Amino acid sequence: MHLQVSNVCKSFGHGKAAKLVLDNVSFELHSGQFVALVGSSGSGKSTVMRLIAGLESISSGAISIDGQPVTGPGSDRGMVFQKYSLYPWLSAAQNVAFGMELQGRSRTDVRERTSYFLEVVGLADSARCLPRELSGGMQQRIAIARALAAEPKVLLLDEPFGALDIQIRESMQEFLHQLWQRTGLTALLITHDLEEALLLANRVHIMAPNPGRLVRSVEMTLDRAPMAQLRVSPEFLALREDLAQGLRVLEPNLQP
Repeated sequence: MHLQVSNVCKSFGHGKAAKLVLDNVSFELHSGQFVALVGSSGSGKSTVMRLIAGLESISSGAISIDGQPVTGPGSDRGMVFQKYSLYPWLSAAQNVAFGMELQGRSRTDVRERTSYFLEVVGLADSARCLPRELSGGMQQRIAIARALAAEPKVLLLDEPFGALDIQIRESMQEFLHQLWQRTGLTALLITHDLEEALLLANRVHIMAPNPGRLVRSVEMTLDRAPMAQLRVSPEFLALREDLAQGLRVLEPNLQP
């Protein structure tokens, strides 16, 4: 899989009222990579995600997956949103199966893959539970399982842990990192949390606002196992502070 974002610009409005929200954004994502876009509100990271998802059209530039231009939503991209977006009247298993059923898979295939991905996210025992019977973190695991079960080429994660409290958020970060190591999934994360981006991604692209643009890219080479120790390691703290310090003028609202 090769996702290519090339010189993408995006404006909203027309004529003199047009506002440039993305300016010449370019980056790549290859199979097995975990890439993060981090920036404060107004940096355009959510707009980039919507363009890649095919929910918005670009003003100029190009976005392609394996050489094919992105012209709209597609099953090659799985989305996980900040809000859990589960169907409240369906059980956990039925939510995971939903996308596969739309794809026309056989009942046997849907049943086997549903069981497998519930096991992958550690919720096999909750298959019959309704969303209201699950914690926020468990609901987000189901949303991730549903997205993965449909076999997308890339998983698009839109602030997936933003609605969780700090303890559950840290637990989910660890879970997602272990899931990436276990399955080799290809993922693009957007977040306003610099620490989260550095913990999860093996490449971090930092965006500045007005208009949204990439200002720095960092390849993560630090050992992330165990993650709890990485959070307080001198090397990690020094890198986080270096990046945060460089962004405080451009992005005063960026969380360190």
